[in-house]
Amino acid sequence: MPPRIPRTVELPPRRALHAGTTQVLVIGGGPAGIGAALGASNAGAEVVLVERYGFLGGNATAALVMPLMSFHNEMKQAVAGDTGRLLPPDHGEGEPVVGGVLWMLLDHLVRAGAAIRPSLETGYTVPFDPELFKLVVYELLEIHEVRTLLHAFASDVLTLPDRARAVFETKSGPLVMDADVIVDCTGDGDIAAAAGAKYEIGRPEDGWTQPMTLMFRMVRFDHEEFTAYTRANPDQWRGVHGLWDLVRAATDAGELDLPREDVLFFATPNAGEVAVNSTRITEVLGTSVWDLTRAEFTAHRQMAQIARFLRDRVPGFADSYVVQSGVQVGVRETRRIAGEYQLTGEDVLTARKFDDAVARGAYPVDIHNPSGRGTTLKRLPRGESYDIPMRCLLPVDLDRILVAGRCISGDHVAHSSYRVMPISMATGQAAGVCAALAAARGARPRDIPVEAVQQELRAQGASLP
Repeated sequence: MPPRIPRTVELPPRRALHAGTTQVLVIGGGPAGIGAALGASNAGAEVVLVERYGFLGGNATAALVMPLMSFHNEMKQAVAGDTGRLLPPDHGEGEPVVGGVLWMLLDHLVRAGAAIRPSLETGYTVPFDPELFKLVVYELLEIHEVRTLLHAFASDVLTLPDRARAVFETKSGPLVMDADVIVDCTGDGDIAAAAGAKYEIGRPEDGWTQPMTLMFRMVRFDHEEFTAYTRANPDQWRGVHGLWDLVRAATDAGELDLPREDVLFFATPNAGEVAVNSTRITEVLGTSVWDLTRAEFTAHRQMAQIARFLRDRVPGFADSYVVQSGVQVGVRETRRIAGEYQLTGEDVLTARKFDDAVARGAYPVDIHNPSGRGTTLKRLPRGESYDIPMRCLLPVDLDRILVAGRCISGDHVAHSSYRVMPISMATGQAAGVCAALAAARGARPRDIPVEAVQQELRAQGASLP
């Protein structure tokens, strides 16, 4: 629990190692950071990527958020398919609305045997192996000459007359790194907030954010036995979620105590393995160390309950066990940095287009109830996508910092769509390109003509209108 009476103390001045200077400094090595680093490097900039963990991938690897969700529009109505494939059956045929760096990553993952290409058969999701994902990202960054620093937590940012200076806490002591432009890909908007950016958190009526989820992988799963159960009980399984009667029975017996009414899990590229997305921790804030601590305890207890429930009650899981859980609980929503434009839920659901579009999305509005059970899912019009304007990546009143990923400027409803990893990678690539052009021209990112950003993004294979 936080202290009952908040009290601050003065810390003594300290010295930090000056670790160097770069044109573009990307902070955060998740999907947005990978997109930003590769986008900036391919635009000709000198790039350094700094990550707090000892590996890259962000939510894909640290939180085991898998598979990559669909980044395709829906041109045709979905047709009910095999109930046992454990991949979403409700996405009809469509076209990708994210390209560029995302496809570069997917090509490398597939060649490494680490992922399955998106298709109608996968529900246009991308099942992947999180350990191989880390290795593939290392190789991509080396190929594109991105310098990387791991085990460095960004704690502050200082504004200098002609550049920005980020402060990092490391095992070697504090260090600083200077850059012409910083791209904040922390997910929580830590750097922009430290620089004084305005932001919103949660839904407008009460400030509550979407719940957190600790994902985990289970192995020795008998897919054939589970499929036989779902075919014999078709009302108990819908593609990747269900088991309502079994959940109710376990809850009534005191074996389960979850703020959700069903169980959700996905197939992975590995036989006999599933990725379980069923823990739910509500009324916690991902920028509070106290809440994060409570969330970890709660999530691991829920994971133990779910694993025991699957083994004891669900056909196909009798010999299964948890082989890996996320390094940390998965956080869906925290700060949304105030930008020069705020993308709205209406923009998403009406598939609004913008002249300064630098990324696109087609993922539904997907709001896990911040207060408990239930999920709101609203799809875009058939065959449509929405644009994300450059202005959403430009924090108000900040000159040398861009944001990318789930912390870009949007409301609670729009955020529930653009927060997913493929779209985060697209906004990352756009921010990286803009940062590179600004560094090359000695200009502020907001002064770079959007046509120049769009031209470079198209040259890099990005999908724009």
